[in-house]
Amino acid sequence: MTAYSMPYGNSSLNFIFAPDESPETIIPKTTLPANNPLQVIRSALENPIGLENLPSLNADSSVAIAINDKTRPVPHHDLLPPLLEKLKKMGASRNKIRFIIASGTHIPMQSAEINKFLPEEILAHYLVTAHDCDDVNQLVYIGKTTSKTPVWVNREFVNADFKIVTGNIEPHHFMGFSGGVKSAAIGLTGRKTINTNHTFLLNAKSALGVYEENPMRQDVEEIGQMIGVDFALNTILDEEKRIIHAVSGQPLTVMKHGIQLSRQVCQVPVTKLYDLVIASVGGSPKDINLYQSQKALSRASLITRDGGVVILVAECPEGSGSSGYEAFMQDVDSPQAVFDKFKKSGFEVGPHKALQFARELQRIQVILLSSLDSELVKKLLLIPATTPEEALAKARELLPSGPEIALLPFAKNILPEVQQNPLG
Repeated sequence: MTAYSMPYGNSSLNFIFAPDESPETIIPKTTLPANNPLQVIRSALENPIGLENLPSLNADSSVAIAINDKTRPVPHHDLLPPLLEKLKKMGASRNKIRFIIASGTHIPMQSAEINKFLPEEILAHYLVTAHDCDDVNQLVYIGKTTSKTPVWVNREFVNADFKIVTGNIEPHHFMGFSGGVKSAAIGLTGRKTINTNHTFLLNAKSALGVYEENPMRQDVEEIGQMIGVDFALNTILDEEKRIIHAVSGQPLTVMKHGIQLSRQVCQVPVTKLYDLVIASVGGSPKDINLYQSQKALSRASLITRDGGVVILVAECPEGSGSSGYEAFMQDVDSPQAVFDKFKKSGFEVGPHKALQFARELQRIQVILLSSLDSELVKKLLLIPATTPEEALAKARELLPSGPEIALLPFAKNILPEVQQNPLG
């Protein structure tokens, strides 16, 4: 018997396999993290790309910085102090700098959460607010994209003299890649903007690792241009959330260069499809809820054969992560019913998570190993399990003996590159 550890919340779970089961572990490439993360950030800030000159700021120049919320493992403690040092050198006044937490359609973070989330020196000396996509008083309308997405954006951010986005660049399950202006173009816009942009989810090119041809991502780039984002500071992390690279400069240039760096870190060749794939999104905070943990399934499904099984390992201490998703699923009993209801009700962020699961459930079965109530899991058309032993037992019942098994302990950190004919 051999035991394999899979990240789960702030700990891990062990899966024990029979002697005739030989799982293959698929992990990100071995890439050494930076010995001095702060120096990597400072170097990136001293060498911005795509910009001939940074603007000169003064005591009256307002600066707005978009930062991701708790669902994203952005290394704020390393990222933000050097950025503030840079802004000081550029002439910015401390009392004119504000941080806006890019909540998107997530529940805005409360004061108690924010106090645990950011460095103390920032909380003590800078204004920090959380964006609310439903608060009309926070929003201003600035027009439509060429794809007819109405752009409602955070008023304080768009009106700032110098607008900065921060975050990570990594493969995204339908945006292609995260990072760049997305922190503002999605994180700081109104619900109608986000819902309209996310209707591109129905387009097959809105997919993991697709950038240039991804209509959703290109709409985001246009939103960022309309907002007038001036500067991006992004990192590329390893599976332990440690900084490997940092890039700063003109947002679109940062994005394109960062994608190349991300591919070097995340892209992993896979030579066959598997009967059973056991996938963890990588533990906390990535598995804080099912809404976020679904991102591991998008990777796992790429290497799962038709009729196969995925065990999604995700603690989900905050539940499904979307009351709208749960409400949408109350009267559906199959993947096809999800599609039918979607056509009738129209697109809405939250319920769109049902569509993402249904896409995969058309051809594979998903066992969710989590802390969620089993009845809720069943209502979401997933198979509940509370221990590795139970999850494996249920998977074995669904599969032939001697299944081909793959383990993805850090699924969100890989971009599987499947051969053209993996069954050949």
